[in-house]
Amino acid sequence: MELKKIDKDFTVCKVENLEKINMDREFVFISKTDEEISLVCETKDVPENTTERSDGFKAFRIEGKLDFSLIGILSKISTALAKNNIGIFAISTYNTDYILVKKDDFDKSQEVLDEKGYRIV
Repeated sequence: MELKKIDKDFTVCKVENLEKINMDREFVFISKTDEEISLVCETKDVPENTTERSDGFKAFRIEGKLDFSLIGILSKISTALAKNNIGIFAISTYNTDYILVKKDDFDKSQEVLDEKGYRIV
């Protein structure tokens, strides 16, 4: 399986509303529930109506479109990283999954995933 490094800095945050989010940007992940609106975006694009934030994330994308019948892909990656004390923030889209890790863990993440047979590009 191939994972692509995304050469951008990401922030995970909460926002008051959707008004200030620039949907024209390349990476914008929004989740809305009855309790919160969460946003993951490039750090340079964090909107001014952010109420809480965690900076310093880097990302991998699982390359290709993942069929919904595939089982355990994200689980295997997260387990390998967890065994090496690396926490993740996972995002799933219709096509694929994204794995965000803190910058300080990014190089180690690549080593761990490479050892597990993932091709990092």
